[in-house]
Amino acid sequence: MPEPQADDKHPPTHIAIIMDGNGRWAASRNRPRTQGHLEGLTTAKKIVKAVSDRGVQYLTLYVFSTENWKRSASEVGFIMGLVKQHLKRELDFYRENYIRTRHAGDSAGLPPDVAQDLRDVCEETKQFDGLQVILALNYGGRDEITRAVQRLARTNAAITEQSIRDHLDNPDVPDPDLVIRTGGDLRSSNFLVWQSAYSEFYFSDKLWPDWTEADLDLAIAAYQQRDRRFGGVKQPSGRS
Repeated sequence: MPEPQADDKHPPTHIAIIMDGNGRWAASRNRPRTQGHLEGLTTAKKIVKAVSDRGVQYLTLYVFSTENWKRSASEVGFIMGLVKQHLKRELDFYRENYIRTRHAGDSAGLPPDVAQDLRDVCEETKQFDGLQVILALNYGGRDEITRAVQRLARTNAAITEQSIRDHLDNPDVPDPDLVIRTGGDLRSSNFLVWQSAYSEFYFSDKLWPDWTEADLDLAIAAYQQRDRRFGGVKQPSGRS
């Protein structure tokens, strides 16, 4: 049976990706985990460009979770160094493709130099009107909701679904239509807990560094085959 083909005229508005499998990719090749993170970064840039070319408006990348601090100090240090290098080095790439960079997560928990570079890049790209890339860095879905409620509590406003949403990290960004997870695991891992309530999920067995534009197109095509009802029931054609 042929694979479904993505409809370029109706891409998802917002795609979110759990980029999993860097460490396993490296281990399967008898390489250090750091090499997997380097390859994963190369893949991320390639997929960002592909997503932009397909007319998607928002892309959220799960870069580093609030739980990833449990990893070895050397691995965490390497990842933070990689993030710092990437933020400044890719400014020309952002400019060429009119990509706006944004952040989701608790910047107060990041190394100060990384947090500052992140703020700088977000500020320098905020006028771009192309794809918006949200970097989920020191991010956890439960942590985001907790911080949102804490901010809301300081306003003395009523606690409602809308008021909580208004105090999330990026309240103007629409919920993801499609959440992709690579690497074979079938869980959300505390990613966009609030926002993904009615997202479509797509799980890929391929490790993140092996991902290509063709894999992205398969994910989009699979999403476009879904019947999204948001808790309702679609009426048969011709009936109200």
